[in-house]
Amino acid sequence: MAEPVRARRLSDEEGRRLQQIVRRGKHGSIRVRRAMMIMASASGTPVPAIARLTAADEDTVRDVIHAFNAKGLAALDPQWAGGRPRLISDADIEFIVTTATTRPEKLGLPFTHWSLRKLAAHLDSRGTRIGRERLRQILHERGISFQRTRTWKESRDPDKEAKPDRIEHVTSHYPDRCFAFDQFGPLSIRPCHGSSWARRAKPSRLPATYHRTHGIRYFHGCYSLGDDQLWGITRHRKGGDHTLAALKSIRAARPGGYRLFVILDNLSANKTPAIRAWAGHANVELCFTPTSASWANPIEAQFGPLRTFVMGGSDHPNHTVLGRRLQDYLRWRNANARHPDILAAQRRERARIRSERQQRWGRPKTKAA
Repeated sequence: MAEPVRARRLSDEEGRRLQQIVRRGKHGSIRVRRAMMIMASASGTPVPAIARLTAADEDTVRDVIHAFNAKGLAALDPQWAGGRPRLISDADIEFIVTTATTRPEKLGLPFTHWSLRKLAAHLDSRGTRIGRERLRQILHERGISFQRTRTWKESRDPDKEAKPDRIEHVTSHYPDRCFAFDQFGPLSIRPCHGSSWARRAKPSRLPATYHRTHGIRYFHGCYSLGDDQLWGITRHRKGGDHTLAALKSIRAARPGGYRLFVILDNLSANKTPAIRAWAGHANVELCFTPTSASWANPIEAQFGPLRTFVMGGSDHPNHTVLGRRLQDYLRWRNANARHPDILAAQRRERARIRSERQQRWGRPKTKAA
């Protein structure tokens, strides 16, 4: 049997970019949905669960994953267009892109960066005649824009490769035993802009705010990959005691005593001595993501709709109301996320347990009529 479709491992830059799109993008756009599909797949979420998360067909999810594996983040922007045959060949385009991304100093020119006029003149001198507008279009199509320089950083985690390997292994071989945990926040009480259907030129209005007197909260969320269920609780702060309480709720959800795998961020509050001691006693393996790579956590993709449909377009009066809205959405989400195959498997499992109990202890006595 063929292996399930899964996105390849993300690089640090790809993970940060996808996470930024999912967290800050406008929900419903093609880029956000495709970014959510890719990030969820790369973190081990199965295709049926991704299809329910993004309200898409499973074949569409597989096509997006295959496109990402073939051409990277260019899969976020599908090209659906036609037109007359091009006048510039692929070789010319590659030469233009290579020249535009090369510093002029390396080509013996006395300036540090290109302008469109200088770049077009240099290309003309090398035998590629092109207008400035067409040159701008080609650079835009290939994802090249005029930007300010930026600093960069890279994870120095010594287990940068080993940790994703372990996460990929457990999500591929033990999906029914895999869980994810993360803190979502900080959550503050303020009007949050979002999107909604409204009459043209008459959008929904939210008041402005300059005073935030309610403090912040954090939502501690847990996600089951096998059941596609999400639950959690709102806390005043992050801390090892709250993380331990969340992990105990995961163990309580599967009381069989067999080994569980929990994926969580490489945060100090998530790996205290008390948590490690409890995990060893409770037969729970903690699978940490690499430093600065929280996008490898499967629960990250689940927080996107939570922010969009509960926080976006809201004006909650206090944290109590916000907490209730979060719980209401989780109940709705979990009730509508149960796939018929999952329900059937759960019914078979409960029937098997009842049958084993009856065989071990005998059938219960019935009361006389």
